[in-house]
Amino acid sequence: MNQFRIPAVYMRGGTSKGVFFIASDLPADPTARDRILLRVIGSPDRYGKHIDGLGGATSSTSKVVLLAKSTRADCDVDYLFGAVAIDQPVIDWSGNCGNLSSAVGPFAISSGLVEAPRDGMAMVSLW
Repeated sequence: MNQFRIPAVYMRGGTSKGVFFIASDLPADPTARDRILLRVIGSPDRYGKHIDGLGGATSSTSKVVLLAKSTRADCDVDYLFGAVAIDQPVIDWSGNCGNLSSAVGPFAISSGLVEAPRDGMAMVSLW
């Protein structure tokens, strides 16, 4: 098996935890992308423990977030949330996580997707 590096940040937002990625660091093909993300989280795990991955074996700790500079004029970043199943090779891309949404701004700033003043407040709009 070939190994390669993909930058990621394991981050908490509210009571949830997830692995944050810049979308362009992952394959454009959704099947290949999801296969990597499942591996990062450690799913599926037939024992339900996520021993081999960054998932926390609960619905609030087995999440992924993909961010990109927004293609929309009225937003800073495009935000895609995925809830990763624990015991099946499935990522549900249809929902949202309000807790992890609160971590999008800090991640977008720290990763360079959004410029912000060194001291002070910054507003980050997401789609």
